[in-house]
Amino acid sequence: MRVLILAVLTYLVWYVAVPRVEIDFSKEGTGDLRFVLNTQNEIFRGNLAPGESTGGPGHLFPDDDFFMEFDWRNSGQNHCIRITPKWPTTKIHIGNNGEVDRSAGSGTDVDQLEPCAP
Repeated sequence: MRVLILAVLTYLVWYVAVPRVEIDFSKEGTGDLRFVLNTQNEIFRGNLAPGESTGGPGHLFPDDDFFMEFDWRNSGQNHCIRITPKWPTTKIHIGNNGEVDRSAGSGTDVDQLEPCAP
């Protein structure tokens, strides 16, 4: 029983301690976002309909080689951002035009984002 409790507590501490990224697509968006979330070569692909969200965990102790990229396509345009997750959650809002909403009050953690390398 103690081993089970220790295992559950270890998982809970890890779950709470790891920085996460949350990406929201505007309810007013048009069409689906096709995306790839790449966390240091751990790749997740999917689609977001308007009003939906996705995301994932970063690394608890990222090294110098750590990267997280979010690539998406909407309305015929490709986009890509590199994310430096901060604890507890880095929030990114994709506006109805399919681009990152960087406006004041949008809730996007702009300071944690940069363009992907060419």
